[in-house]
Amino acid sequence: MEWKKASSLDEYDKLVIRMNTPRVVIDNAVCASSTLVKVDSARKQGFLLEAVQVLADLNLSINKAYVSSDGRWFMDVFHVTDQNGEKLKNESLLSYIERTLSATTSSAASDGEVGLTVLELTGSDRPGLLSEVFAVLADLRCDVVEAKVWTHNGRIASRTRVRDGDSGEPIEDSVKIDRIEARLRNVLKGDHDVRSSAAVGDGATHPERRLHQMMFADRDYERAAAAAAETGPSVSVQNWVERGTWSAR
Repeated sequence: MEWKKASSLDEYDKLVIRMNTPRVVIDNAVCASSTLVKVDSARKQGFLLEAVQVLADLNLSINKAYVSSDGRWFMDVFHVTDQNGEKLKNESLLSYIERTLSATTSSAASDGEVGLTVLELTGSDRPGLLSEVFAVLADLRCDVVEAKVWTHNGRIASRTRVRDGDSGEPIEDSVKIDRIEARLRNVLKGDHDVRSSAAVGDGATHPERRLHQMMFADRDYERAAAAAAETGPSVSVQNWVERGTWSAR
């Protein structure tokens, strides 16, 4: 009886996952001028914005969209073209869109963050900046698991996942955390950049999308250099209990 009960719970869990996972269909046959991306799923707050961000981050144009809902369910249909106004024909791109939109954002993204410290840095790009950041982390015995970097108009946004080099676990030593804060603060001040920052990102957000958000939030290209305030960067580290991670901010 216990085995059957456990099996029943497993099947129920699988059903819940299937019901809440978006079903994505990409159709190139219906419309002559654009690719149709159809998303059918249970209603979830913010999912429409997430879907639009996925397409926007790929530099795709949404020519028109239809949104319909019935109770707890909704369907979105996007008419999408590439930068040249053409239908999407790259199979790798189509597969990526389908996988990204189909992924359960609450689990797929966060699983990779568990047990890691996620560092998000924005500031002025300069030769040797990342080398200095990685040298600091290596010197403090922080293993870099993954790093993603975007640059634009002399600005840089990086998202780096690290763990303790000795234990392989999240960084929990308060003394070590203080040292990371101080050393990163010195690196960010290296080019006298008054707008550099270090923060933790949302683990449920796609890494590439998050980098896009960081660059957009930074928007250094829209600021006048003369208007910069003479304030230093701020770095702090917090324990992200629910995800088993520490965050550097």
